[in-house]
Order: sequence, then structure tokens, then C-alpha cells
Amino acid sequence: MPQMSPLLWLNLFFMFIYGFLLFSILNYFSKPPIKTEVPPLKPIFTEKPWKW
Repeated sequence: MPQMSPLLWLNLFFMFIYGFLLFSILNYFSKPPIKTEVPPLKPIFTEKPWKW
């Protein structure tokens, strides 16, 4: 089996990095985010009877 020169390994590495970045960017921008309208939560106040 022939050996690969270091320059070919470097080219292969850059090709995989470029493919990974391209895949990640396309996956990120493939669909718009879904906006969900969530009403703000009101704090629940419970009165506690203090016995001093």
C-alpha cells in the first residue's frame, strides 16, 4: 500500500475541515427559527402568617 506524503494529508485535512464548516453553516441557516410567544410569568405571592 503506497504511503501518502504529508502534503496530501494536509490537503485531506483541509478538505474535511472545509466540508465540516460548510455542513455546519448550511445546517444552521437551513430553516428559520420558530418564534413562540410566551407571556411573561407573574410571580406568585403567597401570604404567610407570621406568629411572633
